[in-house]
Amino acid sequence: MALLRKWLGLSAIALVSAFSALADQPSAANTTIAEKPLSAAELKSAASVDSLTVPTPGEFFKAIEKDGKPNWTSQYRPPVSIKSTDRAQMALNLGTLIADGYIAVEAHDGQQVKNVGKDVLALAKRLSVSQSVLARSASITQFAETDAWDQLNEELEATQNEVKKALEANRDTDLITLVSIGGWIRGTEVVTGLVLQNYSAEDARLLRQPALVSFLKSKLVLLPGKMQKDPLVQNVSRDLDGIQKMVSFPPDHVPSEGEVKDLNLAAAKLTKEIGASE
Repeated sequence: MALLRKWLGLSAIALVSAFSALADQPSAANTTIAEKPLSAAELKSAASVDSLTVPTPGEFFKAIEKDGKPNWTSQYRPPVSIKSTDRAQMALNLGTLIADGYIAVEAHDGQQVKNVGKDVLALAKRLSVSQSVLARSASITQFAETDAWDQLNEELEATQNEVKKALEANRDTDLITLVSIGGWIRGTEVVTGLVLQNYSAEDARLLRQPALVSFLKSKLVLLPGKMQKDPLVQNVSRDLDGIQKMVSFPPDHVPSEGEVKDLNLAAAKLTKEIGASE
């Protein structure tokens, strides 16, 4: 259970802040996650997905340690291109990089945190939201240099929230959907990779997430027509159809190692496409 909760922590935080705190509760736009966490009641109403409730970020990080520390560094990937001029690709890529930031924090790798932070800031600048992220970037660097891992978790959440608030202020709310999807895809690649390293029926069964994928797909079909015609967005939509089938198995089914590997390969393929050069 802890492994799945961490996976959701990499991705579903984006769903909470983007589609609940921002869309459903406009007044929350004046508060960062680090300053005022969602209440228990808000979390329950905002983050209930397929009968699972997304806990607070701090709970993710504490829970996963109970099963032993996973080999987070094994889930690192080569540097990705951030030179794309396609705004849809930049938003998707930003979501994957935010997930990378959480992975680096879990690995207690300060240098990797700073490397990812630089790429996040660079993409934020290209999406015209750099001013709101700049101060957070400085804090992330400082905490990484002093091994302040708890504070880094908070800053990553706050940075993600700042990006989404800035996109909303710029009337780029459609890009929030893509940031969220990018984070979920990268998170899926990571968690399935960890499941394969230490396969267990319990963890494999918890990969069942049909409602979450349906939610993401429902947001994709609401994108403007021009953005829906973007080749990468079309690839994401098509590949999510396949991924949805993989995570929509019956509740009593235990995915085999082969099925988990297929899901990992599908997510990895999509992550690679998102980070590819134009």
